[in-house]
Amino acid sequence: MRVPHLVCPAGSLQALKKAVDHGADAVYVGFKDPTNARNFAGLNFTDQQLTEGVHYAHQRQREVLVAINTYPQAGQTTHWHRAVDRAADLGADAVIVADMGLLEYATRTHPQLRRHLSVQGSATNADAINLARDHFGISRVVLPRVLTLPQVEYVAAHTKVEVEVFGFGSLCVMAEGRCQLSSWATGESPNTHGVCSPAAHVRWEQTGGTLNARLNGILIDRFAEGEPAGYPTLCKGRFEVSGDTYYALEEPTSLNTLAILPELLRIGVAAIKVEGRQRSPTYTAQVTKVMREAIDAAASSRYAVKPDWTRQLTDVSEGHQQTLGAYHRPWR
Repeated sequence: MRVPHLVCPAGSLQALKKAVDHGADAVYVGFKDPTNARNFAGLNFTDQQLTEGVHYAHQRQREVLVAINTYPQAGQTTHWHRAVDRAADLGADAVIVADMGLLEYATRTHPQLRRHLSVQGSATNADAINLARDHFGISRVVLPRVLTLPQVEYVAAHTKVEVEVFGFGSLCVMAEGRCQLSSWATGESPNTHGVCSPAAHVRWEQTGGTLNARLNGILIDRFAEGEPAGYPTLCKGRFEVSGDTYYALEEPTSLNTLAILPELLRIGVAAIKVEGRQRSPTYTAQVTKVMREAIDAAASSRYAVKPDWTRQLTDVSEGHQQTLGAYHRPWR
């Protein structure tokens, strides 16, 4: 049985090294600009840092994948083209791209550079994936987190493109890659500006013992004294609906596939991905270590989830909660 590659996030050079040192087969990164969907201040890579990261990974026979997975805006396509050029010139093993026009540019300009279809590309069926393969030669697709396990299996059985699925990390409440709520509130979204809840629009207000979080003036959460307050995103805010205030769209929770790893291996997925380029190097190290052990163990018929794995992943989960998400959803 083929053991899938473990693909881990790095928002910094330190996180890249942590991922490599703790067992990642590949690390995915982005540039410090709107070409990647995690364009948070203080994160991501300069050309010099990416060069060092690629060298560090390649010395240890690991890969570096560069996410250029936002959508070029009219009149600014040169900026996205240049990002593909930089990734190729700096030695990346693949680019992760969502936009069809950008895929065409990468195919034409750097045919030797592997191309992965990003989750932001929202390809949920084999026809869409095979179309991208036929036109742009993609070698891998990252499936959106909206498919059930049988649907993942069906897609994998009907394409020769490698299938990558998410194995751990935060969930998005909207249709994959279409963060309309952030765009509605701020005029910016991960798909156009590379960042959800842009920091310039976030405002914290301390009122007595209460901490309010606002996004472009909209109150999206209120924390009681002593209550943990994470970075505010609109889709995981608490709102009043019919007199009740609760997480009306999505509770803070993390995807955790430890329980179904043997099924993912049986399906034949080529890679399992960890979400979280905006998280700390410590998060990267901890999740990479656990997922490495679990994926390697999942090939055995005696596989069982170790309580310590669950404990370690729970410690870094959103809201300290975990879910199988759509993989096991009972509805169609």
